[in-house]
Amino acid sequence: MAFQCQRDSYVQEFVTTVVSCSPCELSLERASGKKEKVKGFEVILKDTVLFPEGGGQPDDRGTLGGVPVLRVTRRGAEAVHFVASAVEVGSSIQLKVDWDRRFDHMQQHSGETKEEELGRQYSTIELNTAMVKAGEVEALENAVNDKIRAAVPITIELLFLDDPAVQQVRSRGLPDDHSGPIRIVNIEGMDSNMCCGTHVSNLSHLQLIKILGTEKGKKNKTNLIFMAGNRILKYVEKSYNRERSLTDLLTSGVDDHVEAVEKLQNAVKGLRKSNLNLLRDMAVLIAQNFKSDPNRGNLFCLHRCVKDGDAEFMNIIAKEIGTEDTILFLTVGEERGAGLFLLAGPVDVVDRLGPRVAELLEGKGAGKKGRFQGKTSCMGRRAGVKALLQEHSQNLRL
Repeated sequence: MAFQCQRDSYVQEFVTTVVSCSPCELSLERASGKKEKVKGFEVILKDTVLFPEGGGQPDDRGTLGGVPVLRVTRRGAEAVHFVASAVEVGSSIQLKVDWDRRFDHMQQHSGETKEEELGRQYSTIELNTAMVKAGEVEALENAVNDKIRAAVPITIELLFLDDPAVQQVRSRGLPDDHSGPIRIVNIEGMDSNMCCGTHVSNLSHLQLIKILGTEKGKKNKTNLIFMAGNRILKYVEKSYNRERSLTDLLTSGVDDHVEAVEKLQNAVKGLRKSNLNLLRDMAVLIAQNFKSDPNRGNLFCLHRCVKDGDAEFMNIIAKEIGTEDTILFLTVGEERGAGLFLLAGPVDVVDRLGPRVAELLEGKGAGKKGRFQGKTSCMGRRAGVKALLQEHSQNLRL
């Protein structure tokens, strides 16, 4: 069967009947990209205006009786709606579509003309060629936008598999669990292909297509990256606001932004190089100061905040002081948060105490040849390590 959303993509509200409602658990992807398991209910309806994910197009969102629909998937000929609370089986219920999301998908999906990847920001089409020249991209964009201005109609046709007309349309094949009529999307005079997704009724509703560029695809093919319709308007708005912010930050005009950033990057590289040289000099001085102390013991502990040191800083100090007769516990990072640590000294001592140091810092590390390095998120536990090392340095004959 074809769902109401496939018969008419512009329907935004619809009253239908609840066929079943059963408890389930679903893995949902949050805005952060992390997946979270959520308990709820799978609801199957007699018909739906919410498109289930398929054909390269994401699923719709909306409400079912005022309750948010968190996911819509296809199971055979049925659309499965995931909601957080139960609904009464047999009851009539109203469905509402999140129109902004739906119309965005209609624009991008119709703009593809072939089923590829409809992304959150950009969409892509895979071209059967190793490269596309700049002039060809411009010509293609102009030709497509000419068709948009001409308001070329898009029509939907339902055919059965044994209809001879099915052999004349482009297709990537049908799902194994497909049943019922086949849905054909016709762009008059341009394209005819099998597609289950939602589409605009004519190309003028795309408003505009902008080809952003190309990238190397798989198997010697090329991916064409583009936007359509409202996404372009939002992209222009974001780009303009970004330009204004950069103009204030860089104190330069829009045309000079790249040059201004390049100057800043070169300046930062120079400062990093100078900072590294200073750190090396500081590490040498710290080591020499310790070695020149006639009352120094056989334990040396030092912590520097993350801005003042790194792994190389610690290694220089260890090399300059030497580890044959001294135990060194060096740390760089936040005062009580995350950072790096280094335990250096006689091989037998480090082999024995290294794992214990990592355990006390609630961190992880590894080592060999008298050095044990690692990371921790509990730099505030350094005092416990120092106490452990003081106890062993007093009892050990180095």
